[in-house]
Amino acid sequence: METLWTGFLTLVGDAGLNSDLLATYGPRLLAGLRLTLLLVALAMVLGALLSFPIALARMSHNAILRGLAFGYIYFFRGTPLLAQVYLIYNGLGIFLGAHKSLFEDLGLWWLLRDGFYYAVIAFTLNTAAYQAEILRGGIESLPRGQTEGGLALGLHSGQIFRKIILPQALMVSLRPYGNELILMLKASSVAALVAVPELMGVTRLAFSRTFDFQAYMWTAILYLIMVFAIAHVWNLLEKRLTRHLYRAMPQTAATAQAH
Repeated sequence: METLWTGFLTLVGDAGLNSDLLATYGPRLLAGLRLTLLLVALAMVLGALLSFPIALARMSHNAILRGLAFGYIYFFRGTPLLAQVYLIYNGLGIFLGAHKSLFEDLGLWWLLRDGFYYAVIAFTLNTAAYQAEILRGGIESLPRGQTEGGLALGLHSGQIFRKIILPQALMVSLRPYGNELILMLKASSVAALVAVPELMGVTRLAFSRTFDFQAYMWTAILYLIMVFAIAHVWNLLEKRLTRHLYRAMPQTAATAQAH
């Protein structure tokens, strides 16, 4: 591995680029990259769990639940992520700081004094609003015949939702979920503004010490690589999970032509 890294630095130097910058800050950029991926992964998973009750509340016949879900989604989709991060980092931080002794007694202060966890909270709340709308759209796109067919088979509403509606809704929503993942990855750079040493945070540090614009160039390349990898993996995942649809399409076309 060390030999490959040395060879890469040599190629960078031969290309007329600043290899010293990568030699000094390359390991830190990779550490920031790992923190970025961890931040996005945690936010997406926690946001997905939170989006289920929000989406169900959004479709509820209860006006209060529907109104609360609508207000939540409208706020987090209608305000900038940066404002949400600052609001949670400063507002929640001030509130928790006022009760510092309580959290120290509970052994949780180490968790609450780190900007990374505030960023996770802000990102989770933000993506949950988007994922709730994605899920709601997937559910409402299904024909009512799916529910009626489940009732005809003697299934109750919970079984119909869990075994019939939800799997199909998630299948329909695969592409929007992939887009949301890519958007969250690019938006993760906002976390650098609350002292989180993720990829963009390390890049800003490198630039402030070297004033070399190549720091941002290498970061942009890393983001491009990550987005390309996610898009490629998501395409493979979509084809894998919807392979039965592709197999059915030629048969459907042949049947239509026969008639």
